[in-house]
Amino acid sequence: MAERDDTITEIIVGAAVVLAALGFFVYATSSAGGFSGSGGTYALTASFRSAEGVGVGTEVRLAGVRVGTVTAMELDPETFRAETTFALAEGIELPDDSAVAISSEGLLGGTFVEIIPGGSPFVLAAGDAFYDTQSSVSLITLLMRFVSGEGG
Repeated sequence: MAERDDTITEIIVGAAVVLAALGFFVYATSSAGGFSGSGGTYALTASFRSAEGVGVGTEVRLAGVRVGTVTAMELDPETFRAETTFALAEGIELPDDSAVAISSEGLLGGTFVEIIPGGSPFVLAAGDAFYDTQSSVSLITLLMRFVSGEGG
């Protein structure tokens, strides 16, 4: 009889562990996948000389708030630039002279795409491109320039 009680206890504990793991998985996928705003998204593109540290799923932020995500990246074989597509939350209207930069959260922090809004009265529409882009800065390159004494 004691063995049966132990088996039932093990089944209950195992089920609780599986439910807790499932809960963590659901929480992680829902918080990582979405950004504020209950509406849909629209796509914008940008071309970077260097998109080091950026990949599909990288956050796109405006004033430090997540407003989108990188949905596609590919190399343009003619210009050798990283063509990047972003999905931004519907309802965020950006001036057409806005800039986009690849930023870092700190010395060892993650990379994200930052939108710097412009002042134009005209807004970017779905499928439009950012023309003012700032590529990522390689920390190793900066350190090598500093060590070798090259100008900066």
